Amino acid sequence: MTDVAAHFPPALRERIQRRLGFLYGETQAAPLTEHLLDKLAGFAPDVHPPSETLWNAGDILLITYGDSIRQPTEAPLHTLHRFLTERLPGCFSSVHVLPYFPYSSDDGFAVIDYLKVNPALGDWPDIERIALDFKLMTDLVINHVSSRHAWFQNYLKDLDPGRDYFIEVDPDTDLSMVVRPRTTPLLTRFETVRGPRWVWTTFSPDQIDVDFRNPKVLFEYLDILLFYLAKGSRLIRLDAIAYLWKKIGTPCIHLPETHQVVKLLRDVVDQVAPGTVLITETNVPHAENVSYFGQGDEAHMVYQFPLPPLVLHALYHGNAEHLTRWAAHLEPPPEGGTFLNFLACHDGIGLRPLEGLIPPREIERLVAGMERLGGLVSWRATPDGGKAPYEINIAWFSAMQGTCRGRDTFALERHRCAHAIMLALQGIPAFYILSLLGTENDLDAVHRTGAPRAINRHKWDLRHLTSRLADPGSPQAKVLNQLTTLITLRRKQPAFHPDAPQRIPDFGPAVFAVERSCPEQRLLALHNVTAESRRLPLPPGTWHERISGSAVADTCELPPYGVAWLSQT
Repeated sequence: MTDVAAHFPPALRERIQRRLGFLYGETQAAPLTEHLLDKLAGFAPDVHPPSETLWNAGDILLITYGDSIRQPTEAPLHTLHRFLTERLPGCFSSVHVLPYFPYSSDDGFAVIDYLKVNPALGDWPDIERIALDFKLMTDLVINHVSSRHAWFQNYLKDLDPGRDYFIEVDPDTDLSMVVRPRTTPLLTRFETVRGPRWVWTTFSPDQIDVDFRNPKVLFEYLDILLFYLAKGSRLIRLDAIAYLWKKIGTPCIHLPETHQVVKLLRDVVDQVAPGTVLITETNVPHAENVSYFGQGDEAHMVYQFPLPPLVLHALYHGNAEHLTRWAAHLEPPPEGGTFLNFLACHDGIGLRPLEGLIPPREIERLVAGMERLGGLVSWRATPDGGKAPYEINIAWFSAMQGTCRGRDTFALERHRCAHAIMLALQGIPAFYILSLLGTENDLDAVHRTGAPRAINRHKWDLRHLTSRLADPGSPQAKVLNQLTTLITLRRKQPAFHPDAPQRIPDFGPAVFAVERSCPEQRLLALHNVTAESRRLPLPPGTWHERISGSAVADTCELPPYGVAWLSQT
């Protein structure tokens, strides 16, 4: 034990030893604890000083690839940074740059080297510049590595490090209990110097699951985590964390060991980089998703996965009943935790979070409706050997082009209404850059790559985008103006603080309402999810409509897909 390690709080040492004992047995717990504390004692990140709070009313996040906007003459990360600071000043406090490492597939999520920046995007100084101006979210792709990663190449050759980092399974083993997010085979055959071996591959044959039953694997990822913190990352996204721990004879999802690993990572970031936010990515039904809050000792933040399909369903059918019922029964996050509210991201619109919230027949109708608007469907394997829809692959602006009645002329209004709903709910809102820019389905990318998710991973040429934004009649200019206006206004409302409680009044199926309150302000957000105008009676009092700046008396007029933010101070 080092002298520095000896000065860690006894409670921290006890927690870490208890977690490591649960994972690896009591005999290994003590030496592993000392090894971990020695590692933490030597960590001195040159990062932003911690703030007094993890988040505030002005926190809004942007999700983007490092090359979502390109200019031939410069590194994409430099282009991105310049676009954020020049085109979107005062809009976003945080930026999630999706995996920016060398990769072999899945647009970054099959990582070849965790410690390098993809040279096609830039280098570490480009990442560090973004981290100076924004709170940077970095992906810790913790469940699997690329088949080209050095660890797996060593495994094939029976060399260290890596020879014992992966999960070999006899192909005759009964794995029917394993929950699958894909229809690809769970096991993939590889030729090694020891002969053919079948290796666990949850997501694809190019994404090889690592074996966290080996403590050496845990310590590899702790080193990677500390490296990201040292480079200025303030939010760490645990990708596909739900599938981390494998135990044959179980579903291999949300296992107690997985939760203990998340708790251990929370202990680490709270100790060495206070102010860092740990966020879990678990595209599963709501009760399973929020289990990653633990008792306030796991993730600081979880994705609000039911929100995108529920908002989509409400606007597609012109009926907010399911959305209202879900939000009204939503348990508040534990103290020190919050939700990440989003509508679109680099992946599709997940359907598993709708389980138990919307009847299966309605989900089928929603899927069919999105296909008519140009969307695609990704599938997952079911325990009975069949398949079920896993997610809808569609650009959000394309999904807003029509309803169950067909295409119409209200796409801009629906798009704005959807994002206003996200902005009003308790938590931190996150905008996908392509939704912010009114980007439609990129079917050329799907045909070029064969990947359904490419439909919503368009790459904008900066010159073309600049031309579109300079045209006030273009969808890109209209959408960006609408959304940045809402974002700027939202950041000034104290009642929208992530910790401010919410209440869901019932104004009927045509309107989704959210009431937020704090000592300085009471705010009622109203959203018309239909193509007809609505006149709504208001609670007693004098209300000020923040978006238009007008005073409102006893009723509120909402045009088709109209939004009102009514406040009392």
